[in-house]
Amino acid sequence: MERFEWKVTKEQKQIRIDKLLTVLNDEWSRTQIQQWVKDEAIMINGKRVKSNYKVEEGDQITLQIPEPEALEIEAENIPIDIVYEDRDVAVVNKPRGMVVHPAPGHYSGTLVNALMYHCNDLSGINGVIRPGIVHRIDKDTSGLIMVAKNDQAHESLVEQLKAKTTRRIYKAVVHGVIPHQHGTIDAPIGRDKKDRQNMTVTEENSRDAVTHFTVLESFDNYTYVQCELETGRTHQIRVHMKYIGYPLVGDPKYGPKRKSFDIEGQALHAAVLGFTHPKTGEEMTFEADLPKDMVDLLHVLRTK
Repeated sequence: MERFEWKVTKEQKQIRIDKLLTVLNDEWSRTQIQQWVKDEAIMINGKRVKSNYKVEEGDQITLQIPEPEALEIEAENIPIDIVYEDRDVAVVNKPRGMVVHPAPGHYSGTLVNALMYHCNDLSGINGVIRPGIVHRIDKDTSGLIMVAKNDQAHESLVEQLKAKTTRRIYKAVVHGVIPHQHGTIDAPIGRDKKDRQNMTVTEENSRDAVTHFTVLESFDNYTYVQCELETGRTHQIRVHMKYIGYPLVGDPKYGPKRKSFDIEGQALHAAVLGFTHPKTGEEMTFEADLPKDMVDLLHVLRTK
């Protein structure tokens, strides 16, 4: 059972406990925190409170995350494109529309369900819900994702991500014509105070985020770009491109409300993935062609 403790600062007073904890750890949803409050996993000064309790300076918050319920995630014979596989790692080209791992209320049809069927072993570091998953890409982003097949490989790949030695290059189509060939967006990302489901560039309770971009092709009111991640924050490319005024085509969260093209989700593809093999030390690089919907989108833009 994981245990966390915090002491409320002067700047944090009068914030609801369920809101404050989503700020302290953006991996926790407000719904999850409210459930922990009901289960008395969260205590203030050793006493039970309600989710709408507004904290005071000096309050001692204690959270003891309950052990997760035993869940049976089933292997499913879902076709997936395994680009590479050995005893330690696998690289998969995830299609747009597929969720990476199960979540409450959504336990089937994910990449993990497919991996459990197609791969003999997966690391257990992330537990029953996310076996083998070292990093994620959004449901409606296509492209390459690395998978660990044992705990040693998992730890190595996670350390490479932390050390920023992996290579992750995405290709995207954005609204607007970017006037310069190259650029770097260095802007911290955190939860949006107005909408906790969204991320935004903010100085408050944020984490460093750096994206390097290169213009590949320009069109009338659109640009085809390549983005290389230096960090890997939630929705990083989508948030950063919106921040500089060039939101992704088809992005339901951060793009224009009116759809410009017939594409499901954002026009974003994880095209290149590079890392050091955890066992052999070999430098490995993989590439995945654009999905058909992005190829068709570029064709339309080139022939307009």
